[in-house]
Amino acid sequence: MTEVWARLMIAAQAGDKAAYRLLLDEVQVWLTRYYRHRLPPDRVDDAVQDALVAVHTKRHTWDPSRPFGPWLAGVARYKWIDALRNLKATRTEELPETLGVGDSGDAVVSANVLARLMQSLKPAQADAIRLVKLEGRTVEETAALTGQSASLVKVNIHRGMARLMKLVEGSGDAG
Repeated sequence: MTEVWARLMIAAQAGDKAAYRLLLDEVQVWLTRYYRHRLPPDRVDDAVQDALVAVHTKRHTWDPSRPFGPWLAGVARYKWIDALRNLKATRTEELPETLGVGDSGDAVVSANVLARLMQSLKPAQADAIRLVKLEGRTVEETAALTGQSASLVKVNIHRGMARLMKLVEGSGDAG
């Protein structure tokens, strides 16, 4: 494709406006794909336009004896770097002056209570509940990690949850 673009650019440099228009249309498609994978969606169109302007203003710097693709990729890369710099310097979201930070005390208390409740379980029950219910692992993964059979993992979860329910309800005499 870049060979076709090189011929179009040679014609454009010789004053062929139709060839130049076709070149810019095709390069625009390529630039859009290039930036779509490198920039946030709302920044792609601006980067494409900036690169097209750079192609236009720097077209005289392309040497027809050299490949067109690397020249275009260089222009696109420099404009991509400019877009990244602008991203860094641009505030993306206004934060309200009255933004409050929530109190995490309840979460800390809950985590401590859960840790104490889990300590009251048999280690196999605590491991099965932690891996399956808290970490989201499958019963099969938990069986492999703990050395228990899948059915034993299920039994330990069931018994451990029953014990936790009794502890929470206040009758700490579960087995």
